[in-house]
Amino acid sequence: MDQRAELSEFLRSRRARLKPADVGLPDFGRHRRVPGLRREELAQLAGVSVAYYTRLEQGNGQNVSGEVLDAIARALRLTEAEQQHLTHLAKPTATKKKKAAYAKEQRVRPQLRYLLDSMDAVPAYLLGRRLDLLAWNRMAAALIGDFVELPPQERNFARHVFLDPTARERYVEWEDKAAEVVGVLRLCAGCYPDDPLLTALVGELSVKSDEFRTLWAAHTVRQKGHGTKLLHHPVVGELTLSYETLKMPEEHDLSLVTYYAEPGSASADSLRLLASWAADARGPGAGQPGDRPAPVTPPAPSP
Repeated sequence: MDQRAELSEFLRSRRARLKPADVGLPDFGRHRRVPGLRREELAQLAGVSVAYYTRLEQGNGQNVSGEVLDAIARALRLTEAEQQHLTHLAKPTATKKKKAAYAKEQRVRPQLRYLLDSMDAVPAYLLGRRLDLLAWNRMAAALIGDFVELPPQERNFARHVFLDPTARERYVEWEDKAAEVVGVLRLCAGCYPDDPLLTALVGELSVKSDEFRTLWAAHTVRQKGHGTKLLHHPVVGELTLSYETLKMPEEHDLSLVTYYAEPGSASADSLRLLASWAADARGPGAGQPGDRPAPVTPPAPSP
C-alpha cells in the first residue's frame, strides 16, 4: 500500500468529520467551502504552522516528532486506535526482517491448540495478522461456521463476513459487524503496509464487495476488544453473546477470541444446547480437517 497516500487520506478523513462547533470555533455555515475543519484551523488547534501540517497531510511524515503527532491527534480528537494508526502511517517501523516475515505462514503452537480443545463449552478461535483464522474449536465451528471446508488461504474472517452469504444470516446486526471488521483490518494495514498478502486481500474484497469498498474508503480504525453480539443460529435460534479478545503476550500477531453468555440467561441455555450438538462432531483437533459438526438438524420439540 502507498504509505504516503494512506497518511494523506486518513488525515483528510479525520479532519473532514470535525465540525467547527466541535472544537469551539465559529461556523460560517454555507460560506465554508470544505467539509469539517480547514487546514489552518486544525494547525492552529495543534499548535503547528499551516505549512508544516500541510506537508504532513500531503503524506510527508518522515521527520515528524512524536510530540507533534500527539498534538495533531488531540486536535483531531482521535481514539486510541486512531492515534496508533496515525503513528504507524507517519513513522513506519517495518524492517527488512519484518517484511520477510510477511510471507511466512503463521503457525499455532500445539499448546494453544490444546487450550482451544479444552474450552469445550466456549466458542473460541485464534486470529492472526490480516484477520486470518488460524485455529478454532468445535464450539466456534458450531456457532460461526465450518471453516475446515475452505482452503487454508481462504480462511480469513474478513472474507467470511463479506463473501460468505451465511455470515449475513448469522450476524443479526451484520452492518455493525462489517464495520468492525474493516476497522480492525485498517489498523492491520497501518502496522503492515508492505504485506503483499494483506494488499491482495483488500484488493479482492474491494472488487467483490461494494459494502467493503465503501467502508474501506471511510478510513475508520478500530481495535478488536470486547463487546456483545446478537447471532442467529439455525439450530438454537437467537443468542446474545459477549466476546473478549485476548492478545498473546509473546505473539502480538495472535489474538484469542472467545464468546460467552450471561449466566442464567436464555442464551446460556441455548449455548449449552449448542455444546451438546457440537459434542457429536467428528475429528481429533481444533481447526483440523475432519473437525466438522454433524449436519444441522433442529432438536425435536418437547412432548
